[in-house]
Amino acid sequence: MKLDQLKNVLFLDIETVSIREDFDQLNELEQHLWKKKSKKFSTNRNYLEGKPLKDSYIQKAGIFAEFAKVVCITVAYIHIEDNILQRLKVKSFYSHNEEALLREFSMLIDRFYYDPERHYLSGHNIKEFDIPFLARRMLINRIPLPNLFDIRGKKPWQIGYLIDTLEMWRFGDYKNYTSLNLLATALGIPSPKDEMDGSQVSIVYYLEKDLDKIVRYCEKDVITTVQVLLRMYAFEPISTEKIESLTYFFTGDEEEEQ
Repeated sequence: MKLDQLKNVLFLDIETVSIREDFDQLNELEQHLWKKKSKKFSTNRNYLEGKPLKDSYIQKAGIFAEFAKVVCITVAYIHIEDNILQRLKVKSFYSHNEEALLREFSMLIDRFYYDPERHYLSGHNIKEFDIPFLARRMLINRIPLPNLFDIRGKKPWQIGYLIDTLEMWRFGDYKNYTSLNLLATALGIPSPKDEMDGSQVSIVYYLEKDLDKIVRYCEKDVITTVQVLLRMYAFEPISTEKIESLTYFFTGDEEEEQ
């Protein structure tokens, strides 16, 4: 990828939490369905009852779109002039109202990132997590899928506009999973995990009630992903003074710029 093409890339990351704070808050059918779901990844023979089942919900529900919701989406794009990287703009959309959040994000995609021949979406593990999760939650919330998100049934060569830093680092080795934290560290890029990690998002959301902390974490992940991609293409990293951050909080029909 040439430097000038980076201006057509939208970097993104999402943060998700379980729909309910606790397993006991699920209705009877939802509890039954979680039991069946958790059976596939539990190593505890007592997973069907009691504390192990409740623990599995707290630890794992946030990564399954059927049992979780999106609370923050951070995007970033690079501004380039005269083939010189001028600045990185970072925007976070976050809310307790998932539908409002997803609709605003969908409008952004429909307006600015709609052409698979020209536009790109980038993230770490974006193909296996962020894009499928967002698409599923949009359908659950009755939101039409943006063009670049409707990847149902498409072949790998039809979604070349998805630039996944995890896939790039694998070099075809699909046995290997490398976290963004490890990849950044290996490439000499400051780690984004200096305040929390992904396993703590639901706890921060429900117990600490600190959505702002989650937003900061999400922004750091996106910025790190940008730096990783630049490093992979042998471009110079973006200096801190060239990074601009803007956040929006959605309470429903209203939005508040912060």
